[in-house]
Amino acid sequence: MIEVLLVRTSLSRLAPGLASRPAAATLLAIAVAAVGLGPAASPAAAATIPAGAGSYTDSRPAGTSGPTTNTGAPVTPKLTTAARDKPVPTNDWWSSLAYQRYGDNPYSTPMYGHPLTYQAKASGLEVGYPTTPAIVGDGRQYEYAHKADLTVGLSGLNSPDTKADAWSDWTVTPYWADGSRTFRATIGHGMPFVYAKGSGGDARITTASTPTVFSDDGNVLGITVAGHHYALFAPTGSDWNVSGTAITAGLGSKDYFSLAVLPSTDALATYRKYAFSFVTGSQVAWQSTGGTVKATYSLTTEAKEGTERGTLQALYRHQWLHTTDALTPYTYVSPRGTMKVRESASFTTSQKNNGVVPALPASSGVDKARLAGYLNEVANASDPFSGAADTYWTGKALGRLAQLVPVADQIGETATRDKLLGLMKGRLQEWFTAGGASEFSYDKDWKTLTGYPASYGSDTELNDHHFHYSYYVYAAAIIAQYDQAWAADSAWGTMIKHLIRDTANPSRTDSAYPFLRGFDVYAGHSWASGHQGFAAGNNQESSSESINLSAGLVLWGAATGDNNLRDLGSFLLTTESEAITQYWFDASQQVFPASFGHDTVGMVWGSGGAYSTWWTANPEEIHGINVLPVTGGSLHLAREKAAIKRNIAEMERENGGPAQEWRDLLWQFESLSDPAAAKAKWDGVNGNYTPEQGESKAHTYHWINTLNTVGAPDMTVSGDLPTSAVFSKDGTRTYTAHNHGATARTVTFSDGKTLSVPARSTATSTGPGGPGPDPEEPGPSTGNTFRLKTGGVLTTATTDPAGADTVASADGVNRDGTPYRPTVYEVKKVNGKVASGAATAFRLRVDAGTKVGLALQVRVSYDLTGDGTFDRAETFRYFATDPVNGWEEYTQASGAQATTGSLGELKNGTVRLEIWNALGNGTSQVQTGTDAAVLKIPYV
Repeated sequence: MIEVLLVRTSLSRLAPGLASRPAAATLLAIAVAAVGLGPAASPAAAATIPAGAGSYTDSRPAGTSGPTTNTGAPVTPKLTTAARDKPVPTNDWWSSLAYQRYGDNPYSTPMYGHPLTYQAKASGLEVGYPTTPAIVGDGRQYEYAHKADLTVGLSGLNSPDTKADAWSDWTVTPYWADGSRTFRATIGHGMPFVYAKGSGGDARITTASTPTVFSDDGNVLGITVAGHHYALFAPTGSDWNVSGTAITAGLGSKDYFSLAVLPSTDALATYRKYAFSFVTGSQVAWQSTGGTVKATYSLTTEAKEGTERGTLQALYRHQWLHTTDALTPYTYVSPRGTMKVRESASFTTSQKNNGVVPALPASSGVDKARLAGYLNEVANASDPFSGAADTYWTGKALGRLAQLVPVADQIGETATRDKLLGLMKGRLQEWFTAGGASEFSYDKDWKTLTGYPASYGSDTELNDHHFHYSYYVYAAAIIAQYDQAWAADSAWGTMIKHLIRDTANPSRTDSAYPFLRGFDVYAGHSWASGHQGFAAGNNQESSSESINLSAGLVLWGAATGDNNLRDLGSFLLTTESEAITQYWFDASQQVFPASFGHDTVGMVWGSGGAYSTWWTANPEEIHGINVLPVTGGSLHLAREKAAIKRNIAEMERENGGPAQEWRDLLWQFESLSDPAAAKAKWDGVNGNYTPEQGESKAHTYHWINTLNTVGAPDMTVSGDLPTSAVFSKDGTRTYTAHNHGATARTVTFSDGKTLSVPARSTATSTGPGGPGPDPEEPGPSTGNTFRLKTGGVLTTATTDPAGADTVASADGVNRDGTPYRPTVYEVKKVNGKVASGAATAFRLRVDAGTKVGLALQVRVSYDLTGDGTFDRAETFRYFATDPVNGWEEYTQASGAQATTGSLGELKNGTVRLEIWNALGNGTSQVQTGTDAAVLKIPYV
């Protein structure tokens, strides 16, 4: 196949029924347009801007184009004077307000805020509430297309254009002016209200058909249009006048009014309460701590009348699934499933952090010699970049190499590792140095950094920057893991930070780049089109390449010590993961309309979704485009294993059999749910296939065989380090984490497991676990002999490294019989029956060095039901240590000093061992991770 890959958002204006397989001539025309071979503006003489060791220019290379209209004419942002110096967030749900892609439309294309939809026109703002889906494009697309129920504006308003006047994280205020009148309307995601301000005319609502009035109370009017209920709110003292389809109200000395779409007519009283609490801004705040990502979504308001500052907002499914905040009974229909209404100006979501690892853990399932051979095929290729010239294909090649660096390191192929690192550095440095065949150029009008040669409209339409640059950030993060000096700001780190600021800027005050250009924080995912110039709204096809950027941020932030960027990546990845789960894969089967005959979509649109791609109708690509690239950031997909199985089954039905073209991507995807099935497909081909262009046999072999050995990712458990992950197979969990820091640290997992990770290293450990009867809870431990594991864990695993923990001093006080600052080891979810005639036993190696007069003491406790109350406690006599360096053995043979409670059956119980210094004034050591650091409990 000749692969014209990812011609996503460079198509001409999309009709509601998206064509699923463009003709060859059309495809060629699209490809030519995408690489900017049309008319080009003449650039001014370029200046070179230093950036650490790198540089970029402030003017495009000769013969290239920046943002243009569909006819190729240069275009600048459509902003009011008040907004002119503010970086505009292209690639948003409302971008057509600011980007006039089509010369004959100076207003906007349809904008999908949900539950409301909007389109600007000369007389004001069309408002709709689509509630009935249409299935179009031969059944391949579902959409809730914009259809105006009414238009809100001012009497006589006839503006020549509409501009963006103000915006915040998920709201925008379009602006109209015709010389006599000015009009503004603040709209946003999840907002059932439209907040209007105007001068020079009366408030005017024009309905699409004659409305039915269900309530008339002076300045508050309830109407029904096309089966949808609206409330209109004029200033106190005003009165609405209904004449056919025209509804007007004088504003008097005021300049404001509002309207709301109601979930039912009986909701009018509730909505009336907030009619004059005008939203003035929106902002998300995120926090990633202890394995959990929390986000708070807040609206700021202004009381136009009275003192009410609250509001109503509708939460998307990916939000209300993860909030414990109170919700009202009110709901709305949307292309993303049911939206639920909260009566408050803020709400908070909380999710487990979906970890990112540089590579899957080392395993016995990988043949090192075979893997080394595959690695050499890539490293020694005559052209490891496969002729890539533009930003996208260069990025794909960088991504392919980046995945192999930690794999080569893992099996001791350091020469290959370093060769791959050298290739990546060399190519990145070429791009990061102005004046060569490839470079980056800053556009001061659009406040964006574009790489040339560009592709797929990344220059002329500002498409896909987050897709392209994700590979650069990820590759740089892998380099930084091994070479921090290269990633320093004084070296090449400043250029990477420019790419991050262009695509995922965490700052709202940066004058050079907008806040989170492509990521829509309320929608929960990114948008690909820079102009949003489609009837179906904005779109995103390859959600997985958006995830690739978030994963790159996690790794780059971790590798460079920038925890703020690391945690931004965690927030973006975890949020978008749930959006992908619900809106691309419909994992809960509660989003797609019943009449839509597919289990997944290749593309999400503002109006719905499409079982298609921009360049082919081949099912393999439709399913695979939201998988590539497969990296340590792809593990989040394993959260919904049943959805993966449905996805693969549908692909094979539509494809008429297993994948052939993108088989490696889909094998790796399947391995996140069923590693054995994926390995069987790999084994059936035995390496005799052509990899997808961003993949390699080395990576696919390592991925599939590793997961077949350690099991699929266990997403019920998360670590308190974002660069950690857990896998589960046959009741055994494998825990892994990479510590980018300069000092060792202990990673604690949500099932109680701890893992000691040396500085700048990966650590892996196994232990009992795996899904139990409740798939949301870890399974029980097995066996009756536990090793002490550094980090406070009792484990049945025998593969953990040997170590030692420090036992605190008794501080010169007699602590006999009472634990004092003990070192504690614990295991939870233990099941067992008391073994007849058995007793608690332990064998510990301890050492007090040359300290005189110290004594260690042990207590073993049993919480039989795991309810937090220990039913049985056995305290053993202390063991006096000698003042000579060297390990001594302390066992239960010292005898019991005190026993309380009785043993009984362990049902998801907890077993705890405490060791402390009962005498002396100094610390001691206790060995961990060996056969001489064990506790045996009297259970079978």
